[in-house]
Amino acid sequence: MLELRDVQKTFNPGTINEKHALNGVTINIEDGDFVTMIGGNGAGKSTLMNAVAGVWPIDTGSIKIDGVEVSGLPEYKRARFLGRVFQDPMTGTAADMEIVENLALAKRRGSFHSFLKWGVTKKETEEYKSLLKELDLGLEDRMTAKVGLLSGGQRQALTLLMATLQKPKVLLLDEHTAALDPKTAEKVLTATDRVVSENHLTTLMVTHNMRDAIAHGNRLIMMNEGRVILDIRGEEKQKLTIEDLLHKFEEVSGQEFASDKAILS
Repeated sequence: MLELRDVQKTFNPGTINEKHALNGVTINIEDGDFVTMIGGNGAGKSTLMNAVAGVWPIDTGSIKIDGVEVSGLPEYKRARFLGRVFQDPMTGTAADMEIVENLALAKRRGSFHSFLKWGVTKKETEEYKSLLKELDLGLEDRMTAKVGLLSGGQRQALTLLMATLQKPKVLLLDEHTAALDPKTAEKVLTATDRVVSENHLTTLMVTHNMRDAIAHGNRLIMMNEGRVILDIRGEEKQKLTIEDLLHKFEEVSGQEFASDKAILS
């Protein structure tokens, strides 16, 4: 479903600030995989996600989504394949519009004729109310509230719902709970697990939290210095502990894991 082959990306080439962000990354994420990705600062996690989304072009290599080569496509043309939730709860929603209007925009994205007659039908409203109720955040009773009045956790949960309404080929979760308090983050992650499972979504979730990386998804990838150094799945992942992960990192990389945030979260 998502295939990367020998992807390379260097920022500021030929200057004193040259940074090799991706060094020959090859990953094959299969249909329905829920992959958590972890690594220290500068490991290449966000660079990889932005490369998939088309935020910037890769230098060499190939990126395919559902068999379609997208490496040469601009970000707006890749959007039809992707759903994305960012770290910042303020990103991904229209603050001055109502909850129901935001959902309608997400549902109708890419359909020009749907915008010719603006207005949310009763059928749509009932559909959105049912979906919001499943989030267990009380949003189904606040559908006409402006999104700017919601808490960070409520906005992230709403953004998750908006990103998956059209059942994207690949769902990208870019540290989408990092800005939330632990209790709210857990609620959003629970909603994430349910939405991904119910819709059989191929998902890539970047996180700094080792516990979350281990607890969620069926596969874990660890990056270091722009490379994939660990790819753990199945029964091995189910039995994994933080201590196991740290040991594997040190064994493969020859160095200690340097992110206190990941270890202590």
